[in-house]
Amino acid sequence: MSVRKLKPITPGQRFRVVNGFDAITTDKPEKSLLVPNKRSGGRNSRGKMTMRYIGGGHKKRYRIIDFKREKQGVPATVATIEYDPNRTAFIALLNYQDGEKRYVIAQNGLEVGQNIVSGSNVAPEIGNAMPLGDIPLGTIISCIELRPGQGAVMARSAGSFAQLMARDGKFATVKLPSGEVRLILVNCLATIGAISNSDHQLVVGGKAGRGRWLGRRPRTRPVAMNPVDHPMGGGEGRSSGGHPRSRKGLPAKGYRTRSKTKASNKYIVERRKK
Repeated sequence: MSVRKLKPITPGQRFRVVNGFDAITTDKPEKSLLVPNKRSGGRNSRGKMTMRYIGGGHKKRYRIIDFKREKQGVPATVATIEYDPNRTAFIALLNYQDGEKRYVIAQNGLEVGQNIVSGSNVAPEIGNAMPLGDIPLGTIISCIELRPGQGAVMARSAGSFAQLMARDGKFATVKLPSGEVRLILVNCLATIGAISNSDHQLVVGGKAGRGRWLGRRPRTRPVAMNPVDHPMGGGEGRSSGGHPRSRKGLPAKGYRTRSKTKASNKYIVERRKK
């Protein structure tokens, strides 16, 4: 994987850094795994805008991703590595031996022609999905379930990974991408390897239009608003907005909003760093 810095032949390309897409093998997705993706524009069912700064953007179709990997014991061959407009990571098209096709999140190092499988008694190789109870300690993992059978919910974005630290009884200790150390049931599935497209963080849009293509509308700074619109608004001239806070008045930049009585607090061994 690599990134390319474009020659400044236009003002928008002067600072633009684009993904090299070296790992991508095709630009034609599997039609049977595509579904329409309707845009809301930030409006709810009554047509009222409930989320600001959303709208426009390029039309795209959703790729159905297999996050559960419940097809256990059936080997699959990686047919293609593809770009997915709905996520930062690349996706891989799997051809199972029984003829079924599925998309999964591609791990770093996954290659076309490689065979992968999910299940309890499989080798801990890149792309294979296994219960946490069968994965060797210290292994780099991703696409982790939080509850058995729920499907992967953690460590799914480009370049992210977690590490299996220890096991004790029915719980495994996992260090998550945020730095949080958490207990997860050993019968939850996880995939071996880090997520692909780790160079995503180096990409630079280069112009405001790039954000509009992605469906992001211009955002008004709170200090530029009036006091009626935001707690940080108002003041004479360029006076600052006071303590950083949300539109509802909740402090930002370090204020802890997590409930102290939340049921899952007992599974967190170490909180993420500030």
